[in-house]
Amino acid sequence: MTDRELDAAGVTDPELREAYRHCRRLNARHGRTYFLATRLLPVERRPAVHALYGFARWADDIVDALGTGAGPARRDAELAALQRELDKALRDGAGGEPVVRAVADTALRYGIDHAHFADFMAAMRSDLVVTDYAGYADLRRYMHGSAAVIGLQMLPVLGTVVPRETAAPHAAALGVAFQLTNFLRDVGEDLDRGRVYLPADLLAAHGADRALLRWSRDTGRRDLRIVSALKEFEALTRGVYREAAPGLEMLDPVSRPCIRAAFVLYGAILDAVARDGYSVVHRRAVVPGRRRCVVAADGVARVVAARLRARGAGRRPLVRPLGPYDGVRPPVPEGVA
Repeated sequence: MTDRELDAAGVTDPELREAYRHCRRLNARHGRTYFLATRLLPVERRPAVHALYGFARWADDIVDALGTGAGPARRDAELAALQRELDKALRDGAGGEPVVRAVADTALRYGIDHAHFADFMAAMRSDLVVTDYAGYADLRRYMHGSAAVIGLQMLPVLGTVVPRETAAPHAAALGVAFQLTNFLRDVGEDLDRGRVYLPADLLAAHGADRALLRWSRDTGRRDLRIVSALKEFEALTRGVYREAAPGLEMLDPVSRPCIRAAFVLYGAILDAVARDGYSVVHRRAVVPGRRRCVVAADGVARVVAARLRARGAGRRPLVRPLGPYDGVRPPVPEGVA
């Protein structure tokens, strides 16, 4: 993480600065699409986003520790240890793991509801024992903790021009849309991890099931029943993007280019899946580099325009985004005691 970002965010403690840098490296390495979008945020808000992503990535890596000899029992113990350390850090700010130190500091600075972290950790633990989902409703219950709460954690950092509770359902939907996109892109890789996130009833409606997915993955052969099921899952995912879309205009104008870019780039993954003939059982679809560059350039233009408008208006958003502070408690939205 650049010193400029950390200075702007008001992070002065050397160990805490290194913890945030560690989270930034995780984001850059594992979340290329998200990292690119984050660069469009005001510099003082980027460390918080890196911290939230870094913690989620750390927990997810524990769950997906394949090839390390770590069985479910050991991974469960590691998640439990992470939960204890997080709970302690959220209470008193102490934490040994850099990602825990950074995310606890972010939660304090921005007043993020601790229940979102508890729900996230519960979803991570369920991934150790739940390997498929009977229906979409079951999958959505899981995704509340694994994805929706990520959007809710982000809202205080991004800021809104409406009451936060008005924007919250759309932010949660966007987190779900991003994860559904990942599920579609990663069907084959998830199979290798022993998981199927495509609902069993959706597969069955097209004459497919887990065994057929496994056969296709192992043999490299396509099956039209699988393709048909994947098309329905894509349509379902696009519907969730439509649920999320109204929330973009509810964000602080200087945050909108970041989330709009992520919205467009993740949507482009769906386009790439379709363009590749829904071959996600065998390989991951990739968004072309030129498409990423176009979206990034558009995002930069939107950032400049938003900052010029804000400067010209000479006023802040209707609901002030929570931000770094030097006092003993996190700031609160304007008009709230």
